[in-house]
Amino acid sequence: MTPIDPPDELLQRLRGAERFLLSGHVNPDGDSIGSALGLVRLLARLGKMSTVWNRDETPAVYRVLPGADRIHVGDVPPVADLQEHFDVIVTLECPSLERSGLEQALDGGLPILNLDHHLGNENYGEVNWVDTGAPALGEMILRLSRALGVPLTSEAATVLLVALSSDTGGFRFANATTRAFEAGARLVTAGGDPTDVSKWLHESQPEPSVRLLGEMLASLELSGGGRVASVLLTKEMFARAGASTAHSEGLINHPRSIAGVDAVVLVRELDPGECKVSLRSRGALDVERIARRHSGGGHRNAAGFVAEGDSKSVSERAVRELCTEIEDDEV
Repeated sequence: MTPIDPPDELLQRLRGAERFLLSGHVNPDGDSIGSALGLVRLLARLGKMSTVWNRDETPAVYRVLPGADRIHVGDVPPVADLQEHFDVIVTLECPSLERSGLEQALDGGLPILNLDHHLGNENYGEVNWVDTGAPALGEMILRLSRALGVPLTSEAATVLLVALSSDTGGFRFANATTRAFEAGARLVTAGGDPTDVSKWLHESQPEPSVRLLGEMLASLELSGGGRVASVLLTKEMFARAGASTAHSEGLINHPRSIAGVDAVVLVRELDPGECKVSLRSRGALDVERIARRHSGGGHRNAAGFVAEGDSKSVSERAVRELCTEIEDDEV
């Protein structure tokens, strides 16, 4: 798919404004965090001030990233009056403003620049740059730096390499396209450190994350002739592991590694009667289509939604849908 260049109006807005508020999606992942931290450094090279505000805490594995400690987290804004302190809002990987979890605060009159690579983006910004063929938002931020004529610092290249590597599963997922590898090479050339990235993503897991992995794997079930794996994360599992939501990042990839498994369902209990459903798949199996039916979204091979019910019943329903999708694809 041919890359979509940053629109001229986006470049003009980034050059013309001085104070930026950046916000990613709820339950931020490596692409959201890495892209935000990379964009902060890119804007700084332009002499701009920027603040990152996310509703949910940074996953434990990404807290080591340079600048992650300065991300403002929670429902309370970083300043009392956003319009007084900022000129522009930039949303990152939010197909809708609601995906930020901060829609009431962000929808207050400031212009919004909407940067995303997800399917189903609602183009709600005053400026929208949506490239669904991009392997990661981090790759788009790299292209943005080139369009602005601003070289990346080594720190910016490294956090963008985190974004790219995490969203492509270490260049293992279906979005590990030619564009992904070319972007990786450019980021390393710009000073990105793949050794640090590998260490942060794969060799720096906090103890609660490993204990939570054990709890999750104990719930593992295989369905559809071994082609669908399902796992649970309940409140009790988090308590036994001494873990928080921030320690669950990336755990879904473990059942996906089972031979013969084409799709994975991870159901995480949010509140009594409400669960977050995360879906992963291989190849042509489109889990975004399932998520969209439940007012969720994502990518073809990685998507999610929120569902009502207890974790077990929600998981059973999701497994049935996945098995049906697999059968339909084979017809």
